Amino acid sequence: MTAHPLPFRDPQLPSGERVDDLLARLTLDERIAMLHQFAPAVERLGVAAFRTGQEALHGVAWMGPATVFPQAVGLGATWNDDLVRRVGEAVSTEVRAMRAHDDRIGLNVWSPTVNLLRHPLWGRNEEGYSEDPKLTSAIATAYTRGLRGDHPAYWRTAPVLKHWLAHNNETGRDITSSSVRPRVLHEYDLRAFRESVEAGAVAGVMPAYNLVNGRPNHVSPYLREHLRTWTDQELLVCSDAGAPSNLVDSEHYFDTHEEATAAALIAGVDSFTDHGTDGSTIVARVRGALEQGLLSESDIDTAVRRQLAVRLSLGEFDPEIDPYADTKDFDTPAHRALAQEAAEQAIVLLKNDGLLPLATDTRIAVVGLLADECKLDWYSGTLIHRSTPLEGLYERFGADHVEFAEGVDRVRLKTSSGTYVSVPEAEGTDDQVRGAEGALDPALLAGRTDLPPLIADATGTDLALIDWGNDVITFRAPDGRYLSVADDGFVRASADQPGGWVVQETFRLEASGAHENGHLLKHLGTGRYVSVAADGVKVAAEDPAEAEIFEVVVTERGEDVVARAAAAADVVIVAAGNDPHINGRETEDRTTLRLPDQQERLLRAARAANPRTVLTLVSAYPYTVEHEDLPAVLWTAHGGQAAGTALARVLAGDVSPAGRLPQTWYASDDDLPDLLDYDVIGGRQTYLYFEGTPLFPFGHGLSYASFAYENLSVRRDGDALRVSFTVTNTGAVPADEVAQVYTRAVDPTVPRPRRELAAYRRVHLAPGASAELSFELPVNGLGFWDVAHGRWWVEPGQYELLAGASSEDIRLRETVRIDGEAATPRPVLANGLDAADYDEQRGTAIVDRSKTSGDAVTPVDDATGELVFRSCDFGDGVTEVSVEAAGEGTVELRLADGEVRATVDVPATGGPYAYATVGAAFAATGVQDLHIRLRGPLRLAHVGFSG
Repeated sequence: MTAHPLPFRDPQLPSGERVDDLLARLTLDERIAMLHQFAPAVERLGVAAFRTGQEALHGVAWMGPATVFPQAVGLGATWNDDLVRRVGEAVSTEVRAMRAHDDRIGLNVWSPTVNLLRHPLWGRNEEGYSEDPKLTSAIATAYTRGLRGDHPAYWRTAPVLKHWLAHNNETGRDITSSSVRPRVLHEYDLRAFRESVEAGAVAGVMPAYNLVNGRPNHVSPYLREHLRTWTDQELLVCSDAGAPSNLVDSEHYFDTHEEATAAALIAGVDSFTDHGTDGSTIVARVRGALEQGLLSESDIDTAVRRQLAVRLSLGEFDPEIDPYADTKDFDTPAHRALAQEAAEQAIVLLKNDGLLPLATDTRIAVVGLLADECKLDWYSGTLIHRSTPLEGLYERFGADHVEFAEGVDRVRLKTSSGTYVSVPEAEGTDDQVRGAEGALDPALLAGRTDLPPLIADATGTDLALIDWGNDVITFRAPDGRYLSVADDGFVRASADQPGGWVVQETFRLEASGAHENGHLLKHLGTGRYVSVAADGVKVAAEDPAEAEIFEVVVTERGEDVVARAAAAADVVIVAAGNDPHINGRETEDRTTLRLPDQQERLLRAARAANPRTVLTLVSAYPYTVEHEDLPAVLWTAHGGQAAGTALARVLAGDVSPAGRLPQTWYASDDDLPDLLDYDVIGGRQTYLYFEGTPLFPFGHGLSYASFAYENLSVRRDGDALRVSFTVTNTGAVPADEVAQVYTRAVDPTVPRPRRELAAYRRVHLAPGASAELSFELPVNGLGFWDVAHGRWWVEPGQYELLAGASSEDIRLRETVRIDGEAATPRPVLANGLDAADYDEQRGTAIVDRSKTSGDAVTPVDDATGELVFRSCDFGDGVTEVSVEAAGEGTVELRLADGEVRATVDVPATGGPYAYATVGAAFAATGVQDLHIRLRGPLRLAHVGFSG
């Protein structure tokens, strides 16, 4: 046996002892330095440098070529835990293999994203799995298990869940506060994190940029009160990039960075992602906080211990016995096959009037802006292999059976002097792909300057004009390169695709009052206007009066080309959707569910020329489309490297589609709540509470086969319900079916979901074959957060168990009775009322009671708001009320009759955290509903009763 002079390197010792030994050997300076994302090496102990954070959402991202799987929302659409686990295994295997020759690759992976897809206009919809907490947690658990590996002691990679907590808006994301009532917190937002953490394959979490209930997530008490109570593991909490500085710079929550850093560290942030690779600023802030007495060394030790525990589990200190140390599998045939399988399983057939599948000899026109694209997103790796819908159809049906028409408008840009914008020939340059070389921070990648700028000449160049909606356009040169702007301000045909943290390939045409047909061309990345100078076309003008006036001369209309191709084909495939870097991405929310106008025009042109039109939506989020006159509609997220092959195989019937929608597709923008309304219960949001008619419901997806559901059985077995039923393939082709089980409280005393996913299973069945599916559902899962008593409670009564093919396609149902503790009224005499524990509200928001813990309620915009507390038990009677509040305003108390029973004037208390207790006479007896009206800029924390 090898002797280990340093106990932290002795694998025979318990892991806790090893971590403690190493921690004790580190100097204070060394420990403080480890708090930054890029922890330096400790050479005297042979401890290597370490960084937290390797993006791996659907493949290894940012670090060059890697296998690219479907976007996360596409993986959610597979409803296949086993598949997603295998994807996680492949991704983490490639992380290890890439690290073997590039030590910039980190083993602490920042994936997956478990934010619930509450609102379909959220710019980062592509990163999440579902609007449902059960489906999200199940898929996330599967992915993290694959990322972790199955060794009992050592982890292949250490996954971190993003983004804690209630984060679904990019608009003002670092300054907006999500008002999350206790029921929504416990029943919705926490659940996706909790069930994944409890499964044991999560190394940590990343707090989100936003605030929750008035308090930044990076100083959230929920990290201590909830997250760390779910597991005995030393979870590592890694800040989001730049978020520690935001606490002072944009949120103004603290006056100094020393205060902010100390508060974040004490709240539970263990690794600070700030100022790129330079840790000196964070080190100085921690030092300052320590000197000011805001921190103790034990606070620092707690955070460093968590990091060291993760590093130990990754085998860093046991390289000889680390089971994953020699991993070499990268871009293997198995990984390529898995990427194709995942892409196939992610495709959702939304509608089919019998047009699909297509016969092998079908003459196909494939048209649309996504027809020959394999789009990547911000968290993609660089493609090694690439398959577009066009390429997939060529491969499957033969090039002689497939006609292509992209449908872009071909234009020339005519200057005010009568010349035209021209793309000069570029000799001796290579075809560079953005990010192919890998980058720790791809936001810092610069545009190309080795190509000549655009010029103006007598003939000009035909450019492809693509309108992505919201007046955002891109131009593409005949050689396939997009017009882009580099740091020197010149416009070049230089980008392989739009992309980057600040997209430099997008423009906007603005009408010019000085010219009847003239337009100014604004570059959106810089906010400047395009001008034409002797040395080339550049963005230089801030003042529109100094900009060039262009006339857009259309040389070919995209609709005309599409119509000609459609008319000559047996079937038209219209590939529509989004570019993941434009109009809906990190930092930018969408403004509408509608398809961009140009794509709507192309769809209508194809349909008018040929009624046998299939709409294929390739997108990171739902759309609303009028499909009454379309015989078939499919949706797939951006499907990674095998997307085109997968689509062609589904269209041909080689694979029967079985993807299911992971979120509701709404029929109209009018069905959506405000983006910042996080109250899924009060706002009747997601399939759980939405009472309208969706375009396509949660869980929806069709097949080329048909399935029968029979023999539902439900029985109580201790703390579980055992549910079983039989599914039979009654169709003529082998196919997958996704059987779904929902629950519903029949007669609840509080608003409950219309139905709620309890279990699901994707099963493959040959024609005529049957499978008996069995599920064990915990009775506790029927409960809800009882705000009256601060507990999780299963209300006694009748519950329906529903089995079917979607949330609206229910085939079987059975009712069971659950006995238990009956409802009791609120014990207001003993406990009073915490303001945030309301049953209903109007015009209020939950805010922070203090900067460290607790909630209060305030009227929105300092106006008037109302809280309703049902079934308050005043016993034999009360005579006084006391109000604990901060700020200044009025609190009115009413009972069900509407009469004002007490008015409490709260004088100015000296600030939002300076609370005062003010009393007034108030008479009430028995069990009654209480209405509390708030007026003015006050924060109500608690109401007490006596007498």
